[in-house]
Amino acid sequence: MDPLHEWHELTEFQKGEIIEGAKFSSHTKIACDLKIPQRTISNFLSCATQRKSVNNLPHVGAPRKLSQSDIRCLVHTAESETQVPFAELSINTTFGNVSTRTLRRRLKEEGIRKWRAVGRCLLTQKDTKARYKWARTHRHWTKEDWAKIIWSDKCIIKQDSDLHQLWVFRCQNKREKYDPKNVQTKLKYGGVKQMVWACFSNNKLGPIAFINGACNSHVYISILETKLVPFIQALQGDGITNIIFQQDNACNECI
Repeated sequence: MDPLHEWHELTEFQKGEIIEGAKFSSHTKIACDLKIPQRTISNFLSCATQRKSVNNLPHVGAPRKLSQSDIRCLVHTAESETQVPFAELSINTTFGNVSTRTLRRRLKEEGIRKWRAVGRCLLTQKDTKARYKWARTHRHWTKEDWAKIIWSDKCIIKQDSDLHQLWVFRCQNKREKYDPKNVQTKLKYGGVKQMVWACFSNNKLGPIAFINGACNSHVYISILETKLVPFIQALQGDGITNIIFQQDNACNECI
């Protein structure tokens, strides 16, 4: 049954149809004819037999503060404004008299809860298209093809790194996990404390170079001469040929 559909008690007519139908038809047939879940049919007949009555038992506990319309509004708000905190949801005019605990419970029933936002670099549309094109071009490469690549990159440790963890509303699936509105982007540059350069190939780790100050062309070429070339020579000594050096932010360069 759709969780957003309101729950209703059986009417007297439905009760009579179920009792009469049970004499000649299966529970599945009755459920299909009355458009009622089969489990409802079985539960009703079981209770009626045990209690010798078809009357509904009195309700216990406080009634729910959120109607089905309120729940739909809550779900829409959580899915459209994924980064809004629970505290702001609870002071919303629509849910002003509802506790955070209740809101959390209703959203959980709908498969939505707070998750840590995935951290990803801030990419432009141009960068995204270029990466997607590169991935499609190389999607048929074999494990042996990838084993011939030397991957390299520079890492910047920033003094002003934001340690604040962002939490977002979403369901437990990859589509929503990597939706741009649920991703915590990271700026590439800021107050630099230390920069390092490193590389690896397949399951072999390459050397690490610590860079003090700016990484200009002279510094980079020096790193390649003192760190990368010996690593390539070591790979060639292991019988690996046709090595490709995947330089940071550059096209493939065949060695």
